[in-house]
Amino acid sequence: MKTKVNKTGSVQPKKKSFLQTLKKDWSLWTFCIPGMILTFIFSYIPMYGVQIAFRKFNAKAGIWGSKWVGLQYFERFINSPYFERTIANTLILSLYSLIVGFPIPIILALMLNSFRHKRYRKVIQTVTYAPNFISTIVMCGMLILFMSPTVGIINNVIKSFGFEPINFMAKKEYWRHIYVWSGVWQGMGWSSVIYFAALSGISPELHEAAKCDGATKFQLIRYIDLPSILPTATTLLIMNCGSILSIGFEKAYALQNDLNLSVSEIISTYVYKVGLIDNNMSYSSAIGLFNTIVNMVMLIVVNKAADKLSGDALF
Repeated sequence: MKTKVNKTGSVQPKKKSFLQTLKKDWSLWTFCIPGMILTFIFSYIPMYGVQIAFRKFNAKAGIWGSKWVGLQYFERFINSPYFERTIANTLILSLYSLIVGFPIPIILALMLNSFRHKRYRKVIQTVTYAPNFISTIVMCGMLILFMSPTVGIINNVIKSFGFEPINFMAKKEYWRHIYVWSGVWQGMGWSSVIYFAALSGISPELHEAAKCDGATKFQLIRYIDLPSILPTATTLLIMNCGSILSIGFEKAYALQNDLNLSVSEIISTYVYKVGLIDNNMSYSSAIGLFNTIVNMVMLIVVNKAADKLSGDALF
């Protein structure tokens, strides 16, 4: 391998070119081919249909035969009375979920990693993983049933203390809390798996040396475990910020009703109603494209900020 001399006078090996790396590790790159093909088919080819957002789509005329209207549908969305409400609801719900839901899996992973009773640790891990395998619709049905003012277990407990039952799903001040905290309960165990993987890569010698110096469990977590998983946490935070306006449709729509619509109407549910119920494909495509552009900008900004602050970035 060729070498080069840097400014300090030390000799550094010259980096291999992409073709040299490809030739050397061709067997490993072969495993990437199926994923690249599927990504191209299902992610890049459908981008051809994005132009519907700039045309007055007519199914009979097809995409190319539909009239070009430019930014008409984007202007219509921005000037519509639903714009501020859907954007605000989506941002509030997404930021609330991020602030609450992002640190909890990290805390869970750190606590269980320092828990030395392996049998009980496995039981706790299994209990926290289990909710992830509950279907979103099933979980929404469970929430509606548990919080029912007539047969719900929560209201039965409230009534047993002599208070009046509360119709939680009809009160908009409770809706966001129900949505976010049920999501935290369902996803915290599964989200902690990647942090367990990062913690398993820490050398036990570091912990042993720190214990010999008199470090407590809290100090082990603060000075060894937490810095070790920080790059992983930064990467996941960047990815979460890159989808800040992309809240799942199913759960919001399943928990939505006319009484909480003012706080539960988000971009994804509005796109569904406009596109499929009102059959306005061009308008819904424009809203979806607007959503994607905002997410892309957020991803680039947060990635750049993370690179400047910590040196850890996606690209």
